[in-house]
Amino acid sequence: MAEGAHPEVGPKIRAIRERRGYSLRALSKLSGLSTNAISRIERCQTSPTVSTLHRLAMALGVPITEFFETADRRATVFVRPDQRKIFRGDGIIMESLGIGLPGQQLEPFLIKLEPGICDSSTPIVHGGEEFVFCLEGEIEYQIGGKKHRMTKGDSLLFQATQPHLCQNVGDATALLFLIFQTSNQPSQSRKKHLGK
Repeated sequence: MAEGAHPEVGPKIRAIRERRGYSLRALSKLSGLSTNAISRIERCQTSPTVSTLHRLAMALGVPITEFFETADRRATVFVRPDQRKIFRGDGIIMESLGIGLPGQQLEPFLIKLEPGICDSSTPIVHGGEEFVFCLEGEIEYQIGGKKHRMTKGDSLLFQATQPHLCQNVGDATALLFLIFQTSNQPSQSRKKHLGK
């Protein structure tokens, strides 16, 4: 497992896949990821990128926060900085700012991107909406083929059904506040956007 990767992500993905009745081959077809890549993630032999987590979440019909949730689900969630669930990939750190509400539709994250790092190798698509607030650095969001260069204080709100990706185009670490808003029926809308 990559250093710093959240240890529960792989087993959680496998548990959700098995609960859905999907084989590795079926999830591979739905997500566009290889069976070997999914197997290595489930066995904690590799740390998935944010893009990979998005693809798996869409294919499984769950919000990305489902991969980090514990059995303790509450009506109010209070998280101190040292209690955040953290996912680390190559040049990217994703900190969950709050998960655990029943039927949660808002997924807030603090994202740190190293210079030159892109959050996905190819544009991603998912249901719902996405809000981004640039806290530090300089990033470029590509949404539906259009580029938006963001610096400290800039914000961006868009329908996540448009192909999109984000890259740190500055010389310093970029810090972003990101909120995913999933649709009321994430499974149906995400499968629709995947052409399933």
